[in-house]
Amino acid sequence: MRGYLRGRLGALAVLAGWSVVESAQTFAVGYAVAKALDEGFLRGRDAAGLWWLALAAVAVPVGAYGTARVYRGLAGLVEPLRDGLVTRVVRDGLRAAVRGRGSGEGAVVSRLTHQVEIARDAFGGLVLVVRSFAFTAIGALTGMCALAPVLLLIVLPPLAAGVALFAAGLGPLARRQHAYLAADEALAAECGALAGGLRDITACGAEPLMAARADARTGAALDTARALARWGVLRAAALAVGGQLPVVLLLVAAPWLIRTHRLTPGDLLGALTYLTQSLQPALQNLVHTLGAAGTRLGVVLRRIGGDGGAGGGGGVGDGVPGQPGPREAETGHPDLPGCVLHLRHVTFAYGPVAEPVLHDLELALHAGEHLAVVGPSGIGKSTLAALTAGLLRPDRGDVRTAGRPALVPQEAYVLTGTVRENLAYLREDPVPDAELLAAARAVGAGPLVEALGGPDAEVDPARLSAGERQLLALARTYLSPAGLVVLDEATCHLDPAAEAVAEEAFARRPGGTLVVIAHRISSARRAGRVLVLDGTHAVCGTHEDLPARSALYRDLVGSWSADAAAGTGAATGTA
Repeated sequence: MRGYLRGRLGALAVLAGWSVVESAQTFAVGYAVAKALDEGFLRGRDAAGLWWLALAAVAVPVGAYGTARVYRGLAGLVEPLRDGLVTRVVRDGLRAAVRGRGSGEGAVVSRLTHQVEIARDAFGGLVLVVRSFAFTAIGALTGMCALAPVLLLIVLPPLAAGVALFAAGLGPLARRQHAYLAADEALAAECGALAGGLRDITACGAEPLMAARADARTGAALDTARALARWGVLRAAALAVGGQLPVVLLLVAAPWLIRTHRLTPGDLLGALTYLTQSLQPALQNLVHTLGAAGTRLGVVLRRIGGDGGAGGGGGVGDGVPGQPGPREAETGHPDLPGCVLHLRHVTFAYGPVAEPVLHDLELALHAGEHLAVVGPSGIGKSTLAALTAGLLRPDRGDVRTAGRPALVPQEAYVLTGTVRENLAYLREDPVPDAELLAAARAVGAGPLVEALGGPDAEVDPARLSAGERQLLALARTYLSPAGLVVLDEATCHLDPAAEAVAEEAFARRPGGTLVVIAHRISSARRAGRVLVLDGTHAVCGTHEDLPARSALYRDLVGSWSADAAAGTGAATGTA
């Protein structure tokens, strides 16, 4: 934020200039009241007193004009912030969506509309309030100095102490407000999950475990609320010290000031006017606004700055190489020579009391290998793909990968843009037309690219079929730097011939290793090895030897063959 403000010095100068005009009203009101009393009404010169009051009245529209210009100048600070946040949300939302790591379209829309507007309004409010307090204080203290400099000795120390007290507690208070909001959201999410899973919780006999989790969330929320309340007392103390104490001290010191420093009744009344009509409201507004709008701004900027949603580990969707995930960062590369993927004793379950989807799975995949994963629907094939890509972390065991894998899911994502932008999205270096077109032809997307109008043609995702979107996603992944590619039913909308072209292209890809979640018998036949998941144990072998070793594989082959004979060409066991 400091860097942002440093880049807007011109807008800040405009705000400061019009704030000086606005603060003239603050100065004039207290000073005019003092002079109207001393030089007018107390001396029996009513006309002079009225003239001074008229001068104060004239200062009001002048200050109002300055306030109006301040609001116009505020746009030079607020609107660039809003534009920058919108640009960031759109950019990060598109990247997260393509990589399969975002929190959904609803979350992106919320950040793009509601949360950006909250940040805009909160930032504008903070600028106005901080600016208003600063220039109000300058106007009031200048007026007191013009009346009698000794007044500053009474007013300035408690005012400065109140502001310093509030500033010292602002950081801890903000942290506790953030903790309170996080605990409240966690409690709401926990209660929602419990309400939606009551039947399963009862069926699994998990009531004590879930009750303990809910109690822990409730206790955490209660602790953060109490901590916030304790620090909230600091705001009241700052207001008392900085806003109320100067009035008390001035009244107590009034006889001494009149006797020793010859202050007039007008001087005292002008000082009280400055305190009660200017400084107290400005300080109160500052304390309450920084405590509320400041927290909202911090939370929203933090959520916009992060993804604001559920991230993942190292893998990605739609063929996007991800960043190193938690498991990869923890365990490093596979320790077997030439190994690209190594799963060691991997166990994973969707919940603490659920049956494991994968149990003690061992798998090693070397560079250049082609593996097909088969099994009935819901057996865990897509779970294995997500673990391989780093989108899920195992409950036990390790998943090690050499480099960053690319996961291409069933529902392919296509950007609104040119063909070139879609296919070269994962490459940091410029992709020559020849390489781009060669990649498209390799996976069978060459005719589609030609029909769309070539690399520089615009793509409307809504006008593409599901199969066409899959072809573009496959070409994008083929051009990516990922050495390990996982196709999780990424060709399910293609016919068998087109699927064969794509799989064979990835199998021949230089330095490439391929894992295919198979939904046709032909995918298993093309693979060098086949992994059969049956829910209790896994069997790995070749298409030729597995029928003798796995009854499930014999059944799947028979089912696939029957479907092919019937003309469907699809598998019965998909995940």
